[in-house]
Amino acid sequence: MKTTYYFLLLAMSLLTQTTINAQTPRFDNPLAEQRADPWVHRADDGTYYLIATAPEYDRIVIRKATTINGLKQAEEKVVWRKHSTGVMGHHIWAPELHRINGTWYIYFAAGEAENVWNIRMWVLSNTAADPMEGQWKEEGRIKTKLESFSLDATTFEHKGKRYLIWAQNVRGGNHGTGLVMSEMKDPLTLVGPEVVLTEPDFNWEKQKYNVNEGPAILKRNGKIFLTYSASATNHTYCMGLLWIDENADLMNPANWHKSPGPVFYTQEDVKRFGPGHNSFTVAEDGKTDVLIYHARDYKEIKGEELSDPNRATRARVLGWSASGFPDFRQLVGD
Repeated sequence: MKTTYYFLLLAMSLLTQTTINAQTPRFDNPLAEQRADPWVHRADDGTYYLIATAPEYDRIVIRKATTINGLKQAEEKVVWRKHSTGVMGHHIWAPELHRINGTWYIYFAAGEAENVWNIRMWVLSNTAADPMEGQWKEEGRIKTKLESFSLDATTFEHKGKRYLIWAQNVRGGNHGTGLVMSEMKDPLTLVGPEVVLTEPDFNWEKQKYNVNEGPAILKRNGKIFLTYSASATNHTYCMGLLWIDENADLMNPANWHKSPGPVFYTQEDVKRFGPGHNSFTVAEDGKTDVLIYHARDYKEIKGEELSDPNRATRARVLGWSASGFPDFRQLVGD
């Protein structure tokens, strides 16, 4: 892992914001109240699907629309519910929806009914054309070499190979989570080495908890960008960035670069608190990159962060700097 000190890039991101004009998409935020860890998938026919964590942590829901803004009023459907006992019985978190070789997959995290923090990664599949139809089949757990707390799986393809990146407690005890990557034999099975791409190194990644989680991939400008979230799920929650040259060996952690500072974080002036656990999609024009994320519109939380239901799904245009890096437009509201 290379920690690259690109302060000039960070300054450009803060001082040179993407221009919003009449042709730039505008979003009716929040897109979904009380929906955290949002993942928006744009299908080949242009349909947008939103899947996210419900604050009761007991089910998986999907909604669809022909536009991003249409997701706000779209009818939501429960496609799966937690088990009453045993595995997949508690803490149903961070589902992601992927279309792979004509089959839909949902990757999600779940604890056990009797041991709620024994959280692991699980998969559902559905062969219907529309993921809101058909039957979702429980495919079982994604088995990692290290048997420990693991969640937030995301998958992507690059140069004919499929990869999985997830968050896992790789050091045991209270050391928190880092991001781990492995190649996949198929959408359900890891193969080969499992390498740690990043662990909490900086103070902004260690607020209350040591956390790197919620990875999301975006390939642009000859690079692969990996966003992730850090710290506790209160106003200290924020997003970091890794990147790698698209021709480099992805499984060599030394080829990845890491931002020394967060790239998207609390901005009180625009009432954006604890932004994170994002995904990426494109607008209806097929080319404008859009950041999907959750945040609260207030700072003070009563009780535990995870008991506060008001993380809402939001969308915003993602800008690009002259050097080809994503500009999260930190100073600008949605």
